[in-house]
Amino acid sequence: MARQSTGTAITGHGVWHPETVLTNDELVVAFNEFVRRENAKHPDRPPLKESSSEFIVKASGIKNRYVQDKTGLLDPERMCPNIPDRPEEALSVQAEYSVNAAKRALARAGKTGEDIDLVVLGCSNLQRLYPAIAIEVQEAIGARGWALDMSLGCSAATGATIVASQAIQSGSATCALVVVPELTTGHMNWRERDSHFIFGDASVAMVLEPVEKAKPGSWEILSTKMLSKWSATAIRNNLGYLTRCDPATANNDDKLFHQHGRKVFKEVVPLASKFITETLAANDLTPDKISRYWLHQANQKLNEVVAEWVLGHVPTRQEAPIILDEYGNTASAGSLIAFSLHSDDLAKGNYGLMCSFGAGYSLGALLLQRM
Repeated sequence: MARQSTGTAITGHGVWHPETVLTNDELVVAFNEFVRRENAKHPDRPPLKESSSEFIVKASGIKNRYVQDKTGLLDPERMCPNIPDRPEEALSVQAEYSVNAAKRALARAGKTGEDIDLVVLGCSNLQRLYPAIAIEVQEAIGARGWALDMSLGCSAATGATIVASQAIQSGSATCALVVVPELTTGHMNWRERDSHFIFGDASVAMVLEPVEKAKPGSWEILSTKMLSKWSATAIRNNLGYLTRCDPATANNDDKLFHQHGRKVFKEVVPLASKFITETLAANDLTPDKISRYWLHQANQKLNEVVAEWVLGHVPTRQEAPIILDEYGNTASAGSLIAFSLHSDDLAKGNYGLMCSFGAGYSLGALLLQRM
């Protein structure tokens, strides 16, 4: 089989996150105080369970996370980040996240905003529907061409990267910027024990160019693959512009992130492992030929089991890096952050696979080779 290639490459990448760190211990103090107050208010109903740092680490592998604000998260009466509205003329919060990561990716690629003629913004939750935040980013960095937002749950970032690659292949762009501003703490239900610890805030960006313009050390995108499979209840966030139209349900918990964790684990492990092995087989590669797997950073055990099904053994941190112990679950940004932080040590010719799996279900994969 002839060697495949999309003819595109990742020539720059960069990660940015807020400075504020929220530890498990801090989070547990606030959550448990909330539980005690709720149980005192409602002695007639089954008591809510308290949380612990040990429970969080065992359930997820998460120890810390970066957050936009923790004053509201640590207030047992509020348990929601304090993020003030900005004037319409000011740069939005998610555009700011995008620009901060974009500056690092552009610098690494040796590019300026004027070199970019496509901005694709992908993330699990957009702070507004229009005008597109990608167009705001385009304006902020001085880019040309066109821009679009993309929503695909936790595969929004891999999906955005694939869209950017395809745009270059088709000739509708010559140099693309992918930005992933995951400000996830705003859609988290911080009062729900099984998920109150999951999310963190961070952004990542990538520059894509035709492979003939890529410098040594870039990553050629050999092939891409997407898959979606409908799941009505596994992972959802029902907040939207129609929320206010039904006053009876407008403030229900289902308007925030919620999932059936055990169901997700049971269904995603075989789905994702098959998706990865089929991606490799289509490129005449066996799992052992891949030097690194940058997998979706939602849950440490989930990543480890998916990698074990693919590799046939428990993966080492070299084979499948984990970043969620420091970052928490950064939704669609996770696999791209893992790539950005854990790819420089690989040699020319090494293969790597970036893969996401999230709500929908949605899956995205990029097979890469170091140039």
